[in-house]
Amino acid sequence: MSFSRYAFAALSLAWGASLSTTLAAADDPHDPAKVEFFEKKVRPLLVNNCYNCHSADNKAAGGLRVDDRNGLITGGGRGKGIVPGKPEESLILKAVAHTDGKLKMPPDYKLPEEEIAILTQWIADGAAWPALEIPDELKKAPADYEQLKANHWAWQPLTKPAVPEIRDAAWPRDAIDRFVLATLEKNDLPPVRDSDKVTLLRRVTFDLTGLPPSPEEISAFLGDTSDKALETVVDRLLASKAYGEHWGRHWLDVARYGESTGSARNLPYPQAWKYRDYVIEAFQKDKPYDQFVREQIAGDLLPHTSEEQRREQLIATGFLALGVKDVNQRFKVRFVMDNVDEQIDTVSRSILGLTASCARCHDHKFDPIPTADYYALAGMFTSSDLCAGLRNQMGGSGLAYYDTSLLLVVSGRKQDLTPEVEAKIEAAKAKAEEARLEFVKLRDSGEGRKPGPDGRPMQQVARQKWNRLQAEVVAFTDPAVTGDVALGVRDSQTIADTEIRIRGEAEKLGPVAPRGYPSLLTLPNAPTIPADQSGRLQLAEWMTRSDNPLTSRVVVNRVWQHLFGKGLVSTVDNFGVNGDLPSHPELLDHLVVRFQSEGWSLKRLVRTLVLTRAYGLSGHATEAHLAKDPANRLLWRHSPRRLTAEELRDAALVAANQLDRTAPEDSPSKSFHVIELPNNGPQARGLDTYSRASKSRSVYLPLLRTLVPRSLEVFDFAEQGMVTGSRDVTTVATQALYLLNDQFVRRQSLTFAERLLSSPGQEGERIDQAYLLALGREPTSDERVRAEQYLTEFAAEAETLLGSTFPKAADAVAVPPAPPEAVTTSSKPGAAEEPTTVDQNDLDPRALVPDEEAIQPGDARTAAWASFVQALLGSGEFQYVQ
Repeated sequence: MSFSRYAFAALSLAWGASLSTTLAAADDPHDPAKVEFFEKKVRPLLVNNCYNCHSADNKAAGGLRVDDRNGLITGGGRGKGIVPGKPEESLILKAVAHTDGKLKMPPDYKLPEEEIAILTQWIADGAAWPALEIPDELKKAPADYEQLKANHWAWQPLTKPAVPEIRDAAWPRDAIDRFVLATLEKNDLPPVRDSDKVTLLRRVTFDLTGLPPSPEEISAFLGDTSDKALETVVDRLLASKAYGEHWGRHWLDVARYGESTGSARNLPYPQAWKYRDYVIEAFQKDKPYDQFVREQIAGDLLPHTSEEQRREQLIATGFLALGVKDVNQRFKVRFVMDNVDEQIDTVSRSILGLTASCARCHDHKFDPIPTADYYALAGMFTSSDLCAGLRNQMGGSGLAYYDTSLLLVVSGRKQDLTPEVEAKIEAAKAKAEEARLEFVKLRDSGEGRKPGPDGRPMQQVARQKWNRLQAEVVAFTDPAVTGDVALGVRDSQTIADTEIRIRGEAEKLGPVAPRGYPSLLTLPNAPTIPADQSGRLQLAEWMTRSDNPLTSRVVVNRVWQHLFGKGLVSTVDNFGVNGDLPSHPELLDHLVVRFQSEGWSLKRLVRTLVLTRAYGLSGHATEAHLAKDPANRLLWRHSPRRLTAEELRDAALVAANQLDRTAPEDSPSKSFHVIELPNNGPQARGLDTYSRASKSRSVYLPLLRTLVPRSLEVFDFAEQGMVTGSRDVTTVATQALYLLNDQFVRRQSLTFAERLLSSPGQEGERIDQAYLLALGREPTSDERVRAEQYLTEFAAEAETLLGSTFPKAADAVAVPPAPPEAVTTSSKPGAAEEPTTVDQNDLDPRALVPDEEAIQPGDARTAAWASFVQALLGSGEFQYVQ
């Protein structure tokens, strides 16, 4: 069912009109007489005695707000503050009466009996509160919404465009080429020549696997003169594990994959890697994209034929659980609604190309997405448990950060805990709670600022004690101990529609919005959402219907972008009014129809595209072409692209013969504990060192938010807090400095040099091999001459200045002569290092930092070669694929 803007307008008016008929009801919270009693008697009492600690503008101790009726009803860490009509069940009355030894509020004095009586009467009468005023803009539909829905290209039904007629019938290999050529001929812009075989092989190998072709693969392709040579290569690449790793990483960008909460406090997600591996395997096995989407939105609700399939589908829902979370949020309702907003934003941008979260506070300013539609979706997620293992801070209780019950049991059941272990857990919790109370007491008093025995403030000492004891509790309850669990979602025990939040404020509840789908698409026979289900399953079915034009258009456009450098719609995450128009709209729909008819197979789509004539064009540009279409929007050539951060790192490891192509079993990602990781702490520095020493593919590096490995961060890695369908590409000084000085680059350069020097043959043959390994081609005769001259002069000058053996001092490296043309060098080549097995709790950077002496070449000849190959790794040709 689609919840339209007009339906919401009618509901809002009806809701407002119904107030006049219900004001006389005894339990109505907006009864004028009772509201007057509240304003005269109750609110001043709360302001004078409670607001200082329990309001939005202050600490909201214990997660409790008394300046908001819903905040009082929801309560804080101890439970509901009030139960309207039931004073005997309202914790606030127990607190102010000081009848509970542990619950006394205010802590320093007891309220007079007459004030307790006022609170009691107020709660017994239904806890009256002034009604929220519905803003006028929520009561009327924007005039242009229907026109937008009818006219904007992205929301129109799919078409089956006829393949166009062209003048040069001999040029196309596929109908796709005919669409491209028809547009070029219309603009009197002929395509450039085809790529040479070496360039094409390097391009397609990087595009499909993220790795360079080996010398053997280059030789085999050049020697294959059959018409099927390229098809043979493409089929081999698509079948490789590297394809799943590379294309899985594309989706991880879209899924805003990260292994920690980020935000105010950075707590690791110990089970995030399972979702990463699920994605890689899904692409490797070519899981149909519609099934891939359904599993991530509603895998817990899908049927399964085996326990392994059940496990896989539960892990898939990690898509909804991996976002940034503010565990320091003081109010539970805000924590919940912020997470729901993050889920809506991720789902709408990644799958539908819609910016639906813009409608959280008001009707979307550009697209026909009313606030009611936003909360129609929100109801699906408020009816789902977010199983990320985390709770919000709830007013300061550190023990509330993590809860293993908020995880999915993905196979078997949680390991039974022995009575002895359970006793230890309870004892650890008691000690931690005692330490917390001690810290809170010192924090709120002048005593806490006094120096302790070691000179540090007493409150700081108490905080560290609490942290230490809290870590013991976490260790007992860690998922590694409790069984095979994962991040994800599940339907809640309580299923319900949610209220529209006035101006997006979580506590300001307006009328209820029935769960439903975005009204900008009206699909016939849309699945009805059962009253006892969240609606996620029906949403997944609605999104993956063949007559839903957005889902398949968005993913086909994403695939095109990864192969051609820019999408047919350049704004890959936004198909709305503020997004770009498609450069080839008929071609886009032609591809979508083919994609659906071929079983939503991404591998078949990729294969089809890379075998087209358009994909095989040269990157050559003429002045005439650039004058007419400088951005190559019409596809008259193949646009060169810079390698991604992962491709650059992995290609350097390949050149040095250091890449470990297996998934690492010793990754810190698999041994994380939920303990805060400060950016400048020893654990963070240790993780950085692990990443620099690792020889695994970059997709397997630990990826905690705000702690991205340096080799990825410097080359425009994906923004882990939001959907990133298209990464930024910058050219800044820090990238050149990284290639000159970073220990990882220096180590790979030295190992690369040692690989070459250990091989038989003459210097000229080694130069040929260096170019082949780094750039995928042999050098020209001029390049070979310059390289030989550079190596000779470098070695001679180094030996003259420093002797035949380099000293151990890190700063005693000769200044080299000018490098070969168009190549950058570093004065400090690097050496290889074995990866280190790291446990998060034992990350001591002093034990992991590579020995600076170990990355110095031992003689002048080795130093010359290391400098030379580092120049190749720093060259523009290495960094770009044509």
